[in-house]
This record gives sequence, C-alpha cells and structure tokens, in this order.
Amino acid sequence: MQQKPSSFSIKNWSDDDKPREKLVQKGKSVLSDAELIAILIGSGSRNESAVELSKRILASVNNNLNELGKLSIKQLMQFKGIGEAKAVSIAAALEIGRRRRGEGAQKITKINSSKNVFELLQPKMGELPHEEFWIVFLNNSNAVLHAGQLSKGGITGTLVDVRLVLKQALELGAVGLILAHNHPSGTLRPSEADKQITRKLKVAAEALDIKVLDHIIITQKEYFSFADENIL
Repeated sequence: MQQKPSSFSIKNWSDDDKPREKLVQKGKSVLSDAELIAILIGSGSRNESAVELSKRILASVNNNLNELGKLSIKQLMQFKGIGEAKAVSIAAALEIGRRRRGEGAQKITKINSSKNVFELLQPKMGELPHEEFWIVFLNNSNAVLHAGQLSKGGITGTLVDVRLVLKQALELGAVGLILAHNHPSGTLRPSEADKQITRKLKVAAEALDIKVLDHIIITQKEYFSFADENIL
C-alpha cells in the first residue's frame, strides 16, 4: 500500500489518524503533544499538516511544553503557518494548564515536607525567566499563614531585605519561615550567595525566636532543599 504523502491535509486522513476524531473515539490521553496542539491550531498549510507543524514547533523547544509556554505571541508567529489567532490559541491553552497546576498548589495549607513547598511555589515561579525570592510564613503547626514574593531581579540574582522579612513575620505571628527562590538557569546547586543569605536570615530570625526551617531552590521540574541536604 502506498504511503500517505506527508503534505496531505488532516481532512484527507483516515478517522483513526485525525486528532479530533481520535480524541473522541479513544480519549485525550492517547494523543501526543503534537496532536493536541494540532487540534488547537485547526489547520496547517498546503505543504504541511497541522500535526507536522505542531511537531516542528515542539522540536524548536526540545519537545518541552514548559518551554513552549514561555514563547510570546510574536515568537510563535515566527513559524510559517502560525498567525496571530493560532498563536493566541496555543498561548491560552498553555496558560490554562499552568493555572490548573496553580489551583492544586492553593490547596496546600500545611507544610510537612520540602516537596510540599515545591508543589506550593513551582506553579508561581518555576517557569519565570527572572529570579524571585519568596517567603513562606508558618505558625507553630506548620500551617501556611502567608506565602509571598519578597523581591525579584534579573537572571543573576535578587535582593533580600532581612528587616522586611522579620517585620512581616512578626505582623503575621509566624514562628517558622521557609525561604525559596527560583533558578531560571535550571541549576539546582546553591550559590555561595544563596548560602550567605540563608545564614544571615537564620541568625537574625533566631534572635526573635523564629526558625528558618528550610531554603528551597526551585526549577521547572526539580528542587533543592537545604534542610534535606543538611546544609541549613
């Protein structure tokens, strides 16, 4: 049997190969990332099917959906066959996915492990192109009183105001603090500056009977815990 030319429109494919029909008949979980994106954009071009166009877009970000979510509308429109409407559809779908993860994080009200901190903060800072420093304030039962951004900076680092951290801790009645910041570069190892600010906050907090319980470095998919590694 002659192989189907790669330039055929999805309309000419068998029902088994069409992403929409495949989703209806077999369920969403069986579709590849490229097929799901093809459903979003609806059509390709005369020389390229929607699935092939989606594969090309994914290949540009090493088939990483997190990286795809970072592309701007203008960057998406650089691909032949992607106009503004299709670019907006892709960006909107990926943003919905990010917010869905964030809703799961909002359910975390008590910290029992470093993984809880990662699950709480990764949706907020794991995919950012710049560095942010966050503080999680806890009561004596390790329940989250507040989690908020302290500062943000460029790729190379961010400023941390120790006095502001302790002022907010006292206002909230916090007895425990968890420090967290992201590494846009993806590296998990703490820098010397990371260690220094941890020591500085820990010493200052102890004077007020407040404990620094951990410092978490967050990337897209992984995290590093000072407490787990016994370097707090």
